[in-house]
Amino acid sequence: MEQDELLKLDNQLCFALYSAHLAFNQKYRKLLAPLGITYPQYLVMLVLWEKDHVTVSEIGKKLFLESSTLTPMLKRLEKMELISRQRSEKDERQVFISLTEKGHQLKQQAQAIPENLLGNIHCNLQSLSELKQQLDDLRAKLIE
Repeated sequence: MEQDELLKLDNQLCFALYSAHLAFNQKYRKLLAPLGITYPQYLVMLVLWEKDHVTVSEIGKKLFLESSTLTPMLKRLEKMELISRQRSEKDERQVFISLTEKGHQLKQQAQAIPENLLGNIHCNLQSLSELKQQLDDLRAKLIE
């Protein structure tokens, strides 16, 4: 590839990923509006629906986010009464995050979101699974 071609926007993998991310966010915004949560808040809830009562650092590790980014989001989720935050009695630096009853109920409302999103993409599950694996591999290489 010629030098000039390397710097064209349409040839940038990072831009393809970025623009796909923006398109996903637009779809998720519509799907999550009835639940009253944002996409980043949805990601936190997914972590908690998978495993309840975890530390802020465990959530951050799973989502690749720093606690300074997570804390304001967790405070908003707590204000919405979807989660509770509790300091560890053994180590005050650790904060445990747990689902409230309202947070558990939200899971039922969210059940249809993945299927709705797949319906919007019009892509078979095998292709999506392969793409997800490729993206996971790419992320792993980038953070090595």
